[in-house]
Amino acid sequence: MHPDDTIVAVATPPGRGGIGVVRLSGPQALAICEPLLRLKHPLEPGRAVFGELIDPQNGERIDEAVVTFFRKPHSYTTDDVVEISAHGSPVVLRHLVESCLAQGARLAEPGEYTMRAFLNGRLDLTQAEAVRDLIESQTLFQAKAAAQQLEGALSKRIKPVKQRLVELIAVLEAGVDFAEDDVSVLPDTAILERIAEIRAPLERLAESFAYGKVVHEGITLAIVGRPNVGKSSLFNRLVERERAIVTATPGTTRDLVTETVSLSGLPVRLIDTAGLRAAKDEAESIGIQKSYEALAEADLVLVVLDASAPASPEDDDLMRRTRERRHLLVRNKCDLNGANATLASNALRTSALTGEGIAELREAILLQVRGDTGAAMESGFLTNARHQGLVQDSLQALAKAQQAVTDRIPHEMLLLDLYAALKPLDGITGETTTDDILQIIFGRFCIGK
Repeated sequence: MHPDDTIVAVATPPGRGGIGVVRLSGPQALAICEPLLRLKHPLEPGRAVFGELIDPQNGERIDEAVVTFFRKPHSYTTDDVVEISAHGSPVVLRHLVESCLAQGARLAEPGEYTMRAFLNGRLDLTQAEAVRDLIESQTLFQAKAAAQQLEGALSKRIKPVKQRLVELIAVLEAGVDFAEDDVSVLPDTAILERIAEIRAPLERLAESFAYGKVVHEGITLAIVGRPNVGKSSLFNRLVERERAIVTATPGTTRDLVTETVSLSGLPVRLIDTAGLRAAKDEAESIGIQKSYEALAEADLVLVVLDASAPASPEDDDLMRRTRERRHLLVRNKCDLNGANATLASNALRTSALTGEGIAELREAILLQVRGDTGAAMESGFLTNARHQGLVQDSLQALAKAQQAVTDRIPHEMLLLDLYAALKPLDGITGETTTDDILQIIFGRFCIGK
């Protein structure tokens, strides 16, 4: 990827649509697009101009177009950028890209526009990664979280921590370099206090990943129970449509039925499973085996009991299996006369038929998903496993630095640990990130962004 190349790509999704956008970025963007356009007015920075898309070979009109020019550095990449908006015909857009290539442009690599924005200093790496997260958002809450990161929320949270760490390194470096000149060096207690002040916000940041991972990836919730306890009916209530087949015949569900829903903006993948009992045929046996696999892999398990009947051996076995797992107990069919009030009295009461208790069930699921750490109230929480790993690396280096002070290790060696703590923080924002890491990160982007 040479930064002096002028690159081109379709910036809108594949397929047919009302509008399709072709984006050019680089020093020759204007020169490349001019032979392809017949405009009503000359292009001016920040102004959209109406015109025609023409065949450069014979000047024949192909389509109408609206062209916008962004002069460097006032563009997404900080290079000259031209965006041509035509009708969303794949044939027209492909012809436009091919014409740009013939004029000297190069086809953009995945994420190359955003990589240029990063390399040119318009975005740091956390903001660049937030662009991808924003594009891939499945819920409005995910989009808002990504927008916060795009505004630099995580970078702003890390910046004061880095500043304190750099200040401590500077003081210790001065003490080492000018020891013969009687430059005062911090006493051990003061050094430990400063390291503790640096560690505390980093530890809170690391704790936010549990919530941030849920925001970014969502969780899987398996609905399990013996046959005919109302698992599929609860599943349909949570999905808010008749997604799973419901009959009065036990064992209707033979395979896993999945659907992703949004609970207060957090994506939850629901899995309706086959009823757990001694299988009556091979198909049901396979379904039950899949149910146990879903139970083992789920982040949260919803154990459904029949409130209208006494607990069965299958219920006892299921509660035993899930005792050490994150789970919720639900007493379904609580609307029936003679409902068993003593059955798992700590369970939530629901009726998939009438809707009783469904709102409370949603809240209980949300509490399990979100937890009560307060991370939801903070901006700049960790949503990325790469960031989490780097924060943990920094914390480990700071722990070694604390031990070095306690063991009265010379400050020259202590500084090595402090520099080791600083490097991962630089890696989060991209100040010390290797080219290989950049290729992995931006290679996950779509072409055209």
